[in-house]
Amino acid sequence: MALELSIVTGSAVPIYRQIIDQICQALARGELAAGEQMPSVRALAERLLVNPNTIARTYTDLVRDGVLETQRGRGVFVAQRRPVYTRTERLRRIEGALNTFVSQAVHLGFAPEEIRQVVQEKLDSLAAGTLVEGGHHHE
Repeated sequence: MALELSIVTGSAVPIYRQIIDQICQALARGELAAGEQMPSVRALAERLLVNPNTIARTYTDLVRDGVLETQRGRGVFVAQRRPVYTRTERLRRIEGALNTFVSQAVHLGFAPEEIRQVVQEKLDSLAAGTLVEGGHHHE
């Protein structure tokens, strides 16, 4: 299956981060499988019209995090998923995003149960292979 990526120039989110997020979402949706070869740095840079150094940085970060692996002379592949970090380290790494998410949700007036529901819906959509991009709120 061809990996579909798109970037938004001028976004507050850096291009390399947009690509990392989209690759991780494709993995969560089952659109990428362990052992699948990723496009070369040059090919992906040309397809997305970005500097090859941006793609190289993206791949380097994903290799460091155990999402991708390089095979000398063959290219970059989706790694077999294995815990790279301890649970404590994984929690430390998501704490900032979690704090931002919860603070913003509370600021917007969501009750704790509504926040749980939105998170559960997002998890359910991942499990169903249909990541909901915008999320939604039921009245």
